[in-house]
Amino acid sequence: MDSSKQMTSGNPAKLILFFAIPLMIGNIFQQLYTMVDTMIVGQVLGVSALAALGAADWLIWLVQGIITGVTQGFSIQLSQDYGAQRWERLKKSAGRSILLTIVMAISVFVFFQMTLKPILLILNTPVDILDMAMEYARVIFLGLFSVSAYNLGASFLRAMGDSNSPLRAMLVASVINIGLDILFVAYFHWGIAGAAFATIISQTISALYCFLVLRKMEVMALKKQDFDHVDAPDERLLRLGFPMAAQNVIIAIGGLCVQYVINGFGSLYVAGFTATNKMYGLLELAALAFGFAMTTYVGQNLGAGKIQRIKDGVKSGSVMALLTSGVITVLMFVFGRQILSLFISGDPSETAQVLQIAYDYLRVMASCLWVLYLLFVFRSTLQGLGDTFIPMISGFVELVCRVVLIFVMPRFFGMKSIYFVEVFAWTGATILLVGSCLKRIRDLKEGEESSC
Repeated sequence: MDSSKQMTSGNPAKLILFFAIPLMIGNIFQQLYTMVDTMIVGQVLGVSALAALGAADWLIWLVQGIITGVTQGFSIQLSQDYGAQRWERLKKSAGRSILLTIVMAISVFVFFQMTLKPILLILNTPVDILDMAMEYARVIFLGLFSVSAYNLGASFLRAMGDSNSPLRAMLVASVINIGLDILFVAYFHWGIAGAAFATIISQTISALYCFLVLRKMEVMALKKQDFDHVDAPDERLLRLGFPMAAQNVIIAIGGLCVQYVINGFGSLYVAGFTATNKMYGLLELAALAFGFAMTTYVGQNLGAGKIQRIKDGVKSGSVMALLTSGVITVLMFVFGRQILSLFISGDPSETAQVLQIAYDYLRVMASCLWVLYLLFVFRSTLQGLGDTFIPMISGFVELVCRVVLIFVMPRFFGMKSIYFVEVFAWTGATILLVGSCLKRIRDLKEGEESSC
């Protein structure tokens, strides 16, 4: 059944909310299996394995972020084509997106498999967890093709207003991943690599599901000529995709600098940050959903030439995002310590230190969560408008904030000041994004009025 949906008519708040809710639920299940990965590793294999998983976190985020950025950028063109009902151009955009993603995935996989150990050494990874971190990262990189396929398929579906199919794919993947985690790590004793293999298998199944749904859509009945090289479609796609990939790379570089400093404080500190970083997915899960909803909503309405609806949608999205962030902040203060304790086991004196580090960091991020939610709304709005340059610059702002503050603040304010680096990075990027987004919408509105 074709579950695509036009977002160019109807109440903006209702459309954005009902598009975002399935994505939130899907993100909850995605974070559930990510957290279960970490919990099983921490409980079964101990603090050192938890630290090893964390030592590779930002590098893995960088590798997957390149693919995620490219596929999200490609989907912007699809959402605009869908809103404008340019069906042949949509098919061409989809065909070329598939081929370009395959080329990008192969290139990224080869490069990072070859450079993994030197990068981890440059990051000052503690010697006692280096081998485990390499083992986990190498296996996760094998799943890059599954990640690419899922992100591309899910982004195609979201671009056409279907947020339910990615939800179903994630539900299936979550159940499979949790079951395989328990089987591979707890029963087969495959160690940290077992958690990685469980993730790869579940991601492959979710990707297959998305493409099975796409095959049933008439507008996605691709033919051989839709894959043929044509300069104009490729240029449009790359102009949207590469800045978003670059944005993720820039953000990840800042994160790697933070990881470098944290690694220097030893395995216990790394483990504490790892536990909270796994909770970070819970903090931002609704922000991601609102972000995807805004990109699709804005892209379709821009394609249809409905600028006032874009303005109304941004207002509604911002209010809903702020209210949601407030609820999550309260939940983290009430239940955060208990959830974090599920990640940590081992010597009582060590686990107490790790838990305190993790909870202090969580409280700081939860307090300023509203900033992150506004960041997602306004960045995604700009991306839906076809502007991926300013979001890329916002990533550079995050990089500067992280790099400068992570090397300066601990010298003057001690180790705990590191907890505030992430919040300052969000704030700098949000200020740029809000101003740029409001100006862009105002310019579009004035252009629309002058043409009447």
